[in-house]
Amino acid sequence: MDASDLAATLRDDHETAFSRLGSSKAMYAITNGEMDGAVVRAAAAVNADAVSTVTDAWSESENSTEDHHTDEIDEMDPDTLFTVIATDAGERAVNLDPDVSQIETVTDPQLYDVLESMEMTPSRLGGLLARSLVMLEQVSQMIGFFVGNAEPKTAGEFRDLKSAIESDRDRVITALNSTCDSDTAWERAQSSADAVIDAAYTEYVDSLEQMGIKPKNVC
Repeated sequence: MDASDLAATLRDDHETAFSRLGSSKAMYAITNGEMDGAVVRAAAAVNADAVSTVTDAWSESENSTEDHHTDEIDEMDPDTLFTVIATDAGERAVNLDPDVSQIETVTDPQLYDVLESMEMTPSRLGGLLARSLVMLEQVSQMIGFFVGNAEPKTAGEFRDLKSAIESDRDRVITALNSTCDSDTAWERAQSSADAVIDAAYTEYVDSLEQMGIKPKNVC
């Protein structure tokens, strides 16, 4: 197995979850029913800040620098990768410039609690891969939301966010391939990835059901 195989396996094994997390009504779950651009922006910022916090806790302080660039780092080194993602995601959270009052209405997604609990490097990388796959579905819906609201500038901003998350995914794939040198390591990565996707999907279902929406009827 390699990391690309793992990503494909995750999509196959969680086909229903990804289909619904990328559905047209997923925005209701993301924003707790508040279909408002300010809330969407706040939700994106909360996600970016949450992954920054988790990966910052993982990274080794001696590897932290203020100026990391994708073409200057060893993408195969997990500690460096965690530092870079923490820095980049933190900058994204700030650059999204969310309304503080809206941030207070958005809770950290449960998948970050799952990520935070991971201790082994293969587990952390597998969890980050899954987080990237989940976020790509959600950000695609955010782009569609702003396109539908006739906000092309904001839609373009979120396309840039999607590209940044795709870069995160590719970095994680590189690190996974260099780190997982046994079947046990790949099993840990996959198990952790499964747990992250399950957490995201469970929260999605619970959120919709609390609003009286049946997830199976969401397209």
